Amino acid sequence: MKFRLKTVAKAASAATAALALGQGAWAGEAEAKKWIDAEFQPSTLNKDQQMVEMKWFIDAAKKLQAKGVKEISVVSETLTTHEYESKTLAKAFEEITGIKVKHDIIQEGDVVEKLQTSMQSGKSIYDGWISDSDLIGTHYRYGTALALSDQMAGPWKEFTNPGLDLKDFIGTSFTTAPDKKLYQLPDQQFANLYWFRADLFARKDLQDKFKAKYGYDLGVPLNWSAYEDIAQFFSEDVKTIDGKPIYGHMDYGKKDPSLGWRFTDAWLSMAGTADIGIPNGLPIDEWGIRVGADKCTPVGAAVERGGATNSPAAVYALTKYIDWMKKYAPKEATGMTFGEAGPVPAQGQIAQQIFWYTAFTADMIKKGLPVVNDDGTPKWRMAPGPNGPYWKQGMQNGYQDVGSWTFLKSNEPNRATAAWLYAQFVTSKTTSLKKSITGLTFIRDSDIRHDYFTQNAAKYGGLIEFYRSPARVAWTPTGTNVPDYPKLAQLWWKNVAVAVTGEKTPQAAMDNLAKEMDDVMERLGRAGMAHCAPKLNPRGSPDKWLSDKQAPWKKLANEKPKGETIVYDKLLNAWKEGRVR
Repeated sequence: MKFRLKTVAKAASAATAALALGQGAWAGEAEAKKWIDAEFQPSTLNKDQQMVEMKWFIDAAKKLQAKGVKEISVVSETLTTHEYESKTLAKAFEEITGIKVKHDIIQEGDVVEKLQTSMQSGKSIYDGWISDSDLIGTHYRYGTALALSDQMAGPWKEFTNPGLDLKDFIGTSFTTAPDKKLYQLPDQQFANLYWFRADLFARKDLQDKFKAKYGYDLGVPLNWSAYEDIAQFFSEDVKTIDGKPIYGHMDYGKKDPSLGWRFTDAWLSMAGTADIGIPNGLPIDEWGIRVGADKCTPVGAAVERGGATNSPAAVYALTKYIDWMKKYAPKEATGMTFGEAGPVPAQGQIAQQIFWYTAFTADMIKKGLPVVNDDGTPKWRMAPGPNGPYWKQGMQNGYQDVGSWTFLKSNEPNRATAAWLYAQFVTSKTTSLKKSITGLTFIRDSDIRHDYFTQNAAKYGGLIEFYRSPARVAWTPTGTNVPDYPKLAQLWWKNVAVAVTGEKTPQAAMDNLAKEMDDVMERLGRAGMAHCAPKLNPRGSPDKWLSDKQAPWKKLANEKPKGETIVYDKLLNAWKEGRVR
């Protein structure tokens, strides 16, 4: 806000108004220009376009301030992207609009727990939530979340940025419910891909040694058989690189909630447990949950009810996870959590990792790391994850996290509207490119295709090529088959953990998991839900359901076909040419 004070009286009047209104009095175009010049560069908009967009936010905020909104609180999980929002963009929003934002950063499990508490109590703890789109099925069925499609056409129409450009967002298909309405607005995305040390794979001595033993070329594995061979090769044959141990695999296995993500983030679908279908298998998804003919009503997780959670493919996936971790990963891996295991590949002693989140990219390209060259380019690359023996063309390829803005019906309306304003601010074209450069968790097609990333693509090990290709929608979040993500997700880590320790066999662990999932869904069905409450099939013989035509898939006679690999450049070219693989 610009003050042109002509008299002492006017100055005194303005000062009094400023004290009354607080920080909001100093918000305005001058502050917007300061942020545009100093922070919001580069951008897909020019500076004049950025000012037009910021002017809209200033005017919209004034309407909410007139309704008494001075401060809002929002929450997100701990990620580089969200830390940038909390420390930088929240401050910018306050200075530009006059509305203060308390943007909390907490652990992902705590976000889910607080969100669940808010849904159950009918009183939202925060005005806005950045929550995984994995909860889309939960939000739709309970009816506790606002449908953004309805809000933008109704109460939030005058508070929806004309430059929002929903078509530019790459993840809205993941935040759309069975009723075809948008329930969440993507804020950050990252995929789960295969990571490997390209410099080691390129060594002629290692290539020759590998081919002599296994009969095919050392390269990016296309199937789990090749991944297993490469893991064995580095851990048992190569053993050391430059005098330090080298391992052919990295993972984590501590009994901890994060162990559940290792499986719910599509590990079973990578093995081939689910049905064919994108973004998720239908009628059976990557959790093994079957839905009925309406493509919405969950009818069972256990094979005995037509599900696949304890099917041969699922048991195979758990078995391989345990075997590889115990045989080929550092011995400390079984006692690590997700957070503890994440930084390990950057230390230089891991040759490959089948389950690697691209959210780690920013921390893996820092100069001085053992996995970064002197010129700042990475020694490593990312590629599509290899497929298990049950996987078939047209199935979900792997997992993608889509942290998305979510608003509950129990929110105070005006504060929720202000949180919606902030959500649009941190995802706007004015701020989004700089945020993408900082956190490398893309949400807009225009950002990905900006010249900045064209010029710097070599720094990111394949990330830019992946997000410019159709692969970006072939790696998908948890879908709508899951009726209550918080209640069902917590069952996974406890059951997986007893298989890791050997207290139960993989089959017994998955049998118990499937039973517990069905028990929870049965209770949800009895309690009732706003949409598509579970209605379980009766238990029957597994033979009724196991098939070689659809999930649940019959056990294969040979679960380890010959290993297959491909030259990395061919994979990269596929992405550049607009193909998934």
